[in-house]
Amino acid sequence: MYDSFIIALKIKEVAKSRNVTLKYMLEQLELGSNTISNMRHGMMVSAGTLACIADYLDCSVDYLLGRTDNIDVNR
Repeated sequence: MYDSFIIALKIKEVAKSRNVTLKYMLEQLELGSNTISNMRHGMMVSAGTLACIADYLDCSVDYLLGRTDNIDVNR
């Protein structure tokens, strides 16, 4: 249903637009250094992990999942 490769690319794109390196973000979130690489190779992260990444990047989970083109968080 959701392609982990595409989600990893979206995370990378948003991080770059926020001037955040993936390495730094993963360290701050206490996630493994291979998290994004694993996603690019087909492993999906948990919903909680995806929510933490979205919160850190100040974007919506729906955007990362490709369910919307609106990057803003609905608050």
